[in-house]
Amino acid sequence: MRVIVTGGAGFIGSALVRHLVLDKGYEVLNVDALTYAGYLPSLRSVEDKSNYRFLHANICDRAAMQRAMTEFRPDRIMHLAAESHVDRSITGAADFIQTNVVGTFTLLEAAREYWNGLKEEAKRDFRFLHVSTDEVYGSLGDDGLFTEQTPYDPSSPYSASKASSDHLAAAWQRTYGLPVVISNCSNNYGPYHFPEKLIPLTILNAFAGERLPVYGKGENVRDWLYVEDHARALDTIAERGRPAETYNVGGRNERKNIDVVRRICAVLDEIVPGNRPREELIEFVTDRPGHDARYAIDATKLESELGWRAQENFDSGIEKTVQWYLDNEWWWRPLRERYGGERLGLLKTAKV
Repeated sequence: MRVIVTGGAGFIGSALVRHLVLDKGYEVLNVDALTYAGYLPSLRSVEDKSNYRFLHANICDRAAMQRAMTEFRPDRIMHLAAESHVDRSITGAADFIQTNVVGTFTLLEAAREYWNGLKEEAKRDFRFLHVSTDEVYGSLGDDGLFTEQTPYDPSSPYSASKASSDHLAAAWQRTYGLPVVISNCSNNYGPYHFPEKLIPLTILNAFAGERLPVYGKGENVRDWLYVEDHARALDTIAERGRPAETYNVGGRNERKNIDVVRRICAVLDEIVPGNRPREELIEFVTDRPGHDARYAIDATKLESELGWRAQENFDSGIEKTVQWYLDNEWWWRPLRERYGGERLGLLKTAKV
């Protein structure tokens, strides 16, 4: 099996690459532009493997994408390359439109040309997996779950750009017959997570005894998915998912943000006790614009049709995650020096 993974130096992408190379033994070409969140040390465990290759290229570069496909001859393309942080999208939406919309269009066109040149059997077996987010569905109330039939209602520039790319991927299947499968996942967490996101930022700030900013009152609810469970799900969807179908991937682990932060504090207090409970470091700050109240995924279709199950619950996953950060300062220290945890996504208010 020969697989191109775009965005394979990112958080979810690197977990997928490690799984495909080490656990499945696939031939993998990782295509990544190495923007701020692309971090090659996340791939240290596979960089010397004979079945792994890296291409430093941008998915918006049509010629580079065409060349990669022609030379590598993939059986699958698993498209994860994206700008992904909501806060950054609020003050820098242009990068999100360029990568997530234009880049996806460019990749789909290159894949369509490559696919059209395949022999019939290879053409039938080829898959293009477009990896997306539950944020395209907008916000839930206190009850209910996102299903594959939930109407799109994105709230942020990030989620709007991902919704756009989902529609492009679906249209290329319907119009051109390209065998596209789409996945929409809930919030991921785990090892190798860039330290601007809630869980790694909280771990590192709490470990250092720094303040723990929580948006609003911390009442926003997310459904948390351990990243290695997600990597297995993506491989399963690419292998057995039906073209033109969407599969939601969720861990069935809903938590309020404030409860996530408190749990991290409790785990750290158990492993490396400090002078005072780390929960005292929590500081509520002004909520971000357009902050969705609740996300929760119904993964029944993926579980019943394709047989995937999450192996980690939130408590087991967060304990593994906290311990990983304590054991792997070599990985996060350079990132921490580059990004110190300052707040992103603040809008400037007009002077009256």
